[in-house]
Amino acid sequence: MNLRTPLLILLTLVCNAVSQEVPDEGSEAKPSIPIPPGVRVERDVAFLPASRKEKADIYYPDKLALGSRFPAVIVIHGGGFNDGDKARKREVNIAGTLAQHGFVAVSINYKLRRLPGQVTWPQSLIDAKTAIRWLRSEAEKLQIDPDRIGVIGSSAGGNLAMMLALTRPQDGFEPEELYPGVSSEVKCAIDFYGAVDLMNYHDMKMFAKTREEAPELYVKASPVTYVHAAAPPIMIVHGTADQTVPLTQSQALSDALTKVNAKHELVIIPGAPHTFDLQPSQRDLRPLILGFFDQHLGGKTSK
Repeated sequence: MNLRTPLLILLTLVCNAVSQEVPDEGSEAKPSIPIPPGVRVERDVAFLPASRKEKADIYYPDKLALGSRFPAVIVIHGGGFNDGDKARKREVNIAGTLAQHGFVAVSINYKLRRLPGQVTWPQSLIDAKTAIRWLRSEAEKLQIDPDRIGVIGSSAGGNLAMMLALTRPQDGFEPEELYPGVSSEVKCAIDFYGAVDLMNYHDMKMFAKTREEAPELYVKASPVTYVHAAAPPIMIVHGTADQTVPLTQSQALSDALTKVNAKHELVIIPGAPHTFDLQPSQRDLRPLILGFFDQHLGGKTSK
């Protein structure tokens, strides 16, 4: 027997084992987060141009009746505009809960700052607006009702959710080159502990400039700048123990909305820190959040 044969077999087995354990070059290993029962997920769906790596995960109720249209909710992750992902634990908790309740939840990625000096705003906002336009354009295929689209975002995602709710075409953030003529409006919005008044926050790396160097950028990226009486219904949720984004940020937005009589609610969670999902130890928020979306989007399917 050729002595090289057993050696070649051994080398082949080792190579096969290594190829199964090591991710492809350039891929990012992600933790496996359990998906709630009764939910089906379609991962890494393109909604931006082919040159962009950012994708969406779509969470469907497990049983979709043929011909039915479901209300949809965009889920926007946090991470300080520098980090985060659509498939992390908090986003899976939010999107999975919504899908269990009869919504189509679309968790998106958007442009993040990865390199020193990289400018990613307003592209992050334009990406979020593009996601809304894409949903409306693909409404029939995705079995959603284009007239019943809401948004929920956490931390940096909360800022983007409020920008979606409050900015209008005249503010200059519409992605006209994609899905021209399609609206990026949302019917309602929820902000979880987002920084919404950046001039009274801290310097942001996404601008590559300080507040002193470019105060106009910080004002333009602050939802409080765009408050108006015709804003869609808004809910703001914040914990008193948040050491990352002060509760005063949410209070400032609530005060501004109150001044123009815009429909909104500020929900303060005693003892809650930053980054909680729908089930923090301090309070189960599922009835609150689902009730809000039921009220303004309708939780039942419509023919």
